[in-house]
Amino acid sequence: MNAGSPFAPPAAHGGAFDAYDAGGFYDELLSPEGAARPGLELLVRKLNDMPSEELLRRQGMAERALFRMGITFNVYGHNQGVEKIFPFDVIPRPVAAAEYRHIEAGLRQRTRALNHFIQDVYHDREIVRAGVVPEFIIDSCSGFREPCRGLHPPRGVWCHINGCDLVRDDSGKVYVLEDNLRCPSGVSYVLQNRAVMKRTFPSLFDLSHIRPVDDYPSRLLSMLLSLAHQVDRPRVVVLTPGPFNSAYYEHSFLAQQMGVPLVEGRDLVLRDNHIAMRTTGGFERVDVIYRRVDDLFLDPQVFRPDSMLGVAGLMQVYRSGRVALANAPGTGVADDKAVYAYVEEMIRFYLGEAPILPNVPTYLCHRDEDRHYVLNHLEQLVVKAVAEAGGYGMLMGPQSTADQRAEFAAKITENPRNYIAQPVLRLSRAPTICEGRLVGRHVDLRPYILYGDDIFVLPGGLTRVALREGSLVVNSSQGGGSKDTWVLAGP
Repeated sequence: MNAGSPFAPPAAHGGAFDAYDAGGFYDELLSPEGAARPGLELLVRKLNDMPSEELLRRQGMAERALFRMGITFNVYGHNQGVEKIFPFDVIPRPVAAAEYRHIEAGLRQRTRALNHFIQDVYHDREIVRAGVVPEFIIDSCSGFREPCRGLHPPRGVWCHINGCDLVRDDSGKVYVLEDNLRCPSGVSYVLQNRAVMKRTFPSLFDLSHIRPVDDYPSRLLSMLLSLAHQVDRPRVVVLTPGPFNSAYYEHSFLAQQMGVPLVEGRDLVLRDNHIAMRTTGGFERVDVIYRRVDDLFLDPQVFRPDSMLGVAGLMQVYRSGRVALANAPGTGVADDKAVYAYVEEMIRFYLGEAPILPNVPTYLCHRDEDRHYVLNHLEQLVVKAVAEAGGYGMLMGPQSTADQRAEFAAKITENPRNYIAQPVLRLSRAPTICEGRLVGRHVDLRPYILYGDDIFVLPGGLTRVALREGSLVVNSSQGGGSKDTWVLAGP
């Protein structure tokens, strides 16, 4: 929840935006002159007409609703307890219809290219022979899985669920910051945020003509069912590591919304060359597994022999085509941040198209010239470990100390393949309630993409917001929160 007293915010007077200042950054709602951006006039006017104390009252209402709903996430090693309520800000983040059409087109293109790349990685490696991506980059990826060579997933699709993180710079240009193709999380918060916003601002929501997100679970289920196209009545399950996993709330929520069983590895067994689920009525065959278990824990006979989270024999059944997995094992090879740097070239190589959504310019520290530049400009750059996520393993150069820069310089020199660097973008901001005031905070956007018979891009996604003043890190594990993303319907 936002800082200050979440359930009894301090009273204020006047319009919501009377004292608002975006701090010189690109603002998602307002122009530099303080006027509403095109298409957002109604939203800005309605919010500004609302007395500040009323806006704060509704913020408290929304937070209480989320608290009652138990919308939580787990933080490993957090010294204040494991389970936390996911912070939420009641001011929506709008996206104009035309802009989102552009984003949708770019995400479809990127998803197709990444799928081609993963297929190529585990088969002919044409992109390596063409000299586009160095082979050592692929083979040294922490997400590369040798046992996946030669696999043929249903319909030739590897990345069924994708979550791309998008950011906007101070010119208004949208970039892809990273790709998440293993088990991207967060969509449950999108759905619950929307449900709360509909109750908090019912008339404003109706008047704004917002594209719906409520059908995501049914679309997810349809995509999963399409992977078992040779089965008359396929059974789908959600495989979770269990209640101590950081995203367990989401696993259980999506299973409930789809009306399918939530299972752990101990509930499944290899039986008659199929995967079966233990039930009170006996064993029942499973045809599709939406797995939220990492590759290395899926099958102790193939990956980690000490895993208690997976199913012995699962990969054998998967390879034979008698069960489908989403996402396919091995997709994490495309999550590597060094591989990310080549996605624009993948699009040109596999699709013969110009990239619609650009990458953030990226320095690859395994290249001598790039490494020399990075080591001499650490105070100006963001340095990232290629296999880390959640805001970990990262140096924010402008906010770092000399000791921190020295530590990262040593790490880069010792293992240059493990690091990339990027310029510090002046991320866009959105109005956010913090300590009873409306202030600008940096945001990103994670849309969710489903790839089955076709590619579907959820009209919205998880807008994450850096609640700490001056912070560019939006991850919930680093103190970030979320907003409801309103994609406007219309021309």
